[in-house]
Amino acid sequence: MTKGPMGPLSGVTVLDLCSYLAGPYGCTLLADLGADVIKIESPQGDMLRQFPSSLPGEARFFLGTNRGKRALALDLKQPEGLAILHRMVETADVLVENFRPAVPARLGIDYPRLKKINPHLVYAGLTGYGDNGPLSEKGGFDQVLQSLTGMAVFQGGGPDKPQLVLGSVLDYFTSALLAYGVAAALFHREKNGTGQYLSLSLLRSALTIQAGRFVWADSEGRDVARDSGTGGLTGIHPTRDGALYISVHSNHFWAALCELIGRPELATDPRCVSMRSRAEYAAELVPELRLALAQRSAREWEEIFGERVPCAAVRPIEDMFDHPQVLAEELVTTLDHPVVGRYRTMTKPIKLSDTPGPAPAAAPAFGQHSDEVLAGYGYSAAEVAALRERGVVR
Repeated sequence: MTKGPMGPLSGVTVLDLCSYLAGPYGCTLLADLGADVIKIESPQGDMLRQFPSSLPGEARFFLGTNRGKRALALDLKQPEGLAILHRMVETADVLVENFRPAVPARLGIDYPRLKKINPHLVYAGLTGYGDNGPLSEKGGFDQVLQSLTGMAVFQGGGPDKPQLVLGSVLDYFTSALLAYGVAAALFHREKNGTGQYLSLSLLRSALTIQAGRFVWADSEGRDVARDSGTGGLTGIHPTRDGALYISVHSNHFWAALCELIGRPELATDPRCVSMRSRAEYAAELVPELRLALAQRSAREWEEIFGERVPCAAVRPIEDMFDHPQVLAEELVTTLDHPVVGRYRTMTKPIKLSDTPGPAPAAAPAFGQHSDEVLAGYGYSAAEVAALRERGVVR
């Protein structure tokens, strides 16, 4: 059970049957809000545990994706394992799974069946492509959907040079939508008393995250420009030492930039009167900008620009563990893990003043809480031992 200060979802029990990233991290966001999240893994474990990692005995991505949960290893393909899950569903508030659409019914955990056990259950099904349609039974993964939905073309700057957005950005965006949907469904249940089925997919998320481009007026052709880019001045530029990202969307920021790089005359140059004109003449202006930036390092320019020009020296993620702003916001915490030992990691993405919820806890080892969880559902130590002997529980 979650311990510590109350969170908005304290008292809510979430059964997390997900693997990989999008589903598990969505459940972690619910744990951050105080929910008791029980991660239920097959005897093979979450595949994310097997990802390549320099850490001994555990995958870095698994640790970062599954904080604050209790772990139960359960074989749902055995009748006794399914019976255990059904008993847990009786009192659960939320169940989240990310199987292909046909799998839950085959396992006996589909929403129509579980709704009969618990009509108050909020059931979230996360798939690659949705519950219906010709691609629905295909396995969906972050970068597969990026390639399908135009994200790779946009990132690379054209269909002949596609690039992927690294960092599983689509998975993590889907996680946020999952937590948002579950919280909304729980709020609805508070008013109406009934649960419901939530359908999420990476396809749906991939189009949602491109909402600014996913607009096509009847009067437009296929080759219409869908990018709101700023023509090269806003972007990453080389300096004397290191790279620097600069944002000069407005005339105000552009004028400040021109002053601080020692080129104040550019602010009133006819080529620079608007964002569109600067984009039109970017081929001429970018070399002039970079010539000025080459006089100092990225960190020096960052200091000089201060609050007047939005910018950041390009840094590796390792710098964030000790960055003064990150530390001031208390975004890093140190946790203890039974296999890895002590490690530093993210705290929570949202800080609530009155209901902060429990402090972050380490991601669980495989089957770490099996005995504890089953005892909480009325199974005796002897029964658990017998289940483990038969391979139903690990």
